[in-house]
Amino acid sequence: MKLKEIMELIDAEIIVGEEYIKEMDIKHVGAADLMSEVLAFAKEDSLLLTGLTTPQIIRTAQMMDLAVIVLVRGKIPQQDTINLAKEVGIPVLTTKELLYTACGKLYNEKLESC
Repeated sequence: MKLKEIMELIDAEIIVGEEYIKEMDIKHVGAADLMSEVLAFAKEDSLLLTGLTTPQIIRTAQMMDLAVIVLVRGKIPQQDTINLAKEVGIPVLTTKELLYTACGKLYNEKLESC
């Protein structure tokens, strides 16, 4: 599913990385607030839904080659997180959806879990 379609589905806005998402295709989605779980279960080029806003999410995404991070509950990351995302080229989006609701909407679209 194109990231643009996912953004419309969960009403997500771009915080950083617009230049990377034009044709991005997402096949897998994961959701976690514990980065140790992301390290254990994430698949390359997947979308991560999380409520964390610290630079740790960017470092974890970089290590696991994740495609994009979506912050739930309308969270906005700390400035150092935004700066790091720009530096390493990982798009970060935000949605006002709850983690549970965002997961449900993406599951209904047949996106696979990590």
